[in-house]
Amino acid sequence: MAGRQGEAGGGGREAQRVADELRARIGHVYALGSFLPAQRALAVELGVSRDTVQRALRDLVSEGWIESRRGSGSRVVKTQRIQSSAPKATRLHGPVTLAPFISEAFEQPEVTLDVYTLTSESLDAHIRLQSERIRGGFISPQRITLRMLLPDPSLPLPYPRVKDDRDDPRLRERLRTITESHTTSLVGALRDLQTEQLVPSVDVRIRHTPLTPTFKLYLFNAVEVLHGMYEIIERPLELERGEVVTALDVLGLGATLTHHVKDPGDSAAPGAVFVDSMQQWFDSVWNLLSE
Repeated sequence: MAGRQGEAGGGGREAQRVADELRARIGHVYALGSFLPAQRALAVELGVSRDTVQRALRDLVSEGWIESRRGSGSRVVKTQRIQSSAPKATRLHGPVTLAPFISEAFEQPEVTLDVYTLTSESLDAHIRLQSERIRGGFISPQRITLRMLLPDPSLPLPYPRVKDDRDDPRLRERLRTITESHTTSLVGALRDLQTEQLVPSVDVRIRHTPLTPTFKLYLFNAVEVLHGMYEIIERPLELERGEVVTALDVLGLGATLTHHVKDPGDSAAPGAVFVDSMQQWFDSVWNLLSE
């Protein structure tokens, strides 16, 4: 298969791609307590070797997403949590995850999304899902505007890093590679929609800022916010050539997000104040600190 032909020199990248895809499905396709498909089935579906699937599953185990037992398969033991007091949350069936918020935003005629994050990997998976919905004729936004703030690639971030060697550059280089790959992917997916005349107007802008992200932020149409702090964890991480190191890392996909909605009829309500303050913060960094 085409995916397997390129694995010889890029097994780590392929395993990362598979892990990204599975993370995006957890809580949405694979509910809490459910089992992932068999390794052989995943290998066929994703066009990779079974070894690559096993490597991706080891990553998910080390991150706490799944529990794997020989002969029993891989079961989802953690999903992303979103805490919300907004009425919208009570209309969502099952565990509240990021997926329905992104989906609902893309169901509007005009989509405006401002994002501040450490990497673009989780957003990439959701953008690709929405582009497939557009191609399938399920939704038809007329304008998509995305602004994303990422940390400056030259910034000496305190995480991820090897726990006992803060000067080891490999995890920071790995982070840069992952971010560049996912950023290229999501930008391409959105711009292709305009090129193929599926969405009349697409405006995608990526900027970098000299700030270390301690939280992730999604702003939808300046009226809705998802906000979550990055939790620093210690976990084993497998590098390109199979070496396993103990890493200090953050799990943005596993962070609990809080959901806030702006009530246009009450500008003094806590939700409105929070949304306005986050929008003002994002705009100030975008205009004054980013390039």
